[in-house]
Amino acid sequence: MAVLSFNHIGIKAVSACIPKNISSNYDLGHLLPREEVEKTINSIGIKEKRYADKDVCSSDLCFKAAEKLISDNETDKNKIDVLIFLSQTPDYKIPMTSPSLQHRLGLLKSTVCFDMNVGCSGYIYGLSTAFAYASLEGINSVLLLVGETFSKIVNPNDKVNVPLYGDAGTATLIEKGNYGKSYFTLYADGAGFNSVIIPAGQCRIPTTQENLMESEKEDGNIRSENELFMDGMDVFNFALKVVPKGVTEIIELAGIPLTNVDYLIFHQANRFMTDFFVKKLKYSFEKVPYCMDKYGNTSSSSIPLTISSQLAGKSINNKTVVMSGFGAGLSWGTLIYTFTDCKISEIIEY
Repeated sequence: MAVLSFNHIGIKAVSACIPKNISSNYDLGHLLPREEVEKTINSIGIKEKRYADKDVCSSDLCFKAAEKLISDNETDKNKIDVLIFLSQTPDYKIPMTSPSLQHRLGLLKSTVCFDMNVGCSGYIYGLSTAFAYASLEGINSVLLLVGETFSKIVNPNDKVNVPLYGDAGTATLIEKGNYGKSYFTLYADGAGFNSVIIPAGQCRIPTTQENLMESEKEDGNIRSENELFMDGMDVFNFALKVVPKGVTEIIELAGIPLTNVDYLIFHQANRFMTDFFVKKLKYSFEKVPYCMDKYGNTSSSSIPLTISSQLAGKSINNKTVVMSGFGAGLSWGTLIYTFTDCKISEIIEY
């Protein structure tokens, strides 16, 4: 178990941007029998998602979220020393996206920039990296931009993935300050790497005319080898084994009972799965915020999107939260953290 702990490092601000286009799961009669539509919605807890325009990428949504964060907090751009862009849907294979965001945001050329390619556990992995940089001497602030546009990598006729995935971009500012101790646990099990995968299109299996062609796959799903595949049952069984255990581990590290945790914030995978976690942990459903009903599974951006959409306007400061991300890789991570002097911006559309 990889355990990281930090003191006097914390989250100063969080913001999020969603696309203006709404796609309702009640309109999926062309993919699912009419009687299955309602059943699917009730099971996954997702009524609608947001889809980006064809010319809008995850970086654009993150850029808008970052502009909102910087404006709302009157952030000195010259004190942002590190910019991390975390996404599985970057602008290009080459180059990385973070330098273009540094340029668009008007940050100094001395800003450290790099991309991270992590799936649904990405926000926890990204935060741990941002906290580590922020703890270094000479670093003032770290800007973590986490966003996804899975609508661009899911075949519109894939009846497994279309009801699930939505698009979003988020921004989180991390810096030194009068913050308490935080703990991260990070894990990976590469034996399940092919449970969530785009098989073709990179160096292992280059793009060809043949694998670009969509075809009928398992259970009548339609997609090409250059589009997202997910074995839902594999991911479900994996998450049931590791997520409740991860929450139990992190509160034991912090030395506090789960009843003293104010919010338990899960990656927004599907409602049936997360409800199982809550029941197994014997935790209060009233203290588990959800946003998947309106925004779907937004992969790595789902936890900060939940914070922005569900906790903005609430008194989050002095509240202890446990965040849990899990998914592609397979990978998972958990964080326990107490918010102090944090501003959560109202969610915006683009």
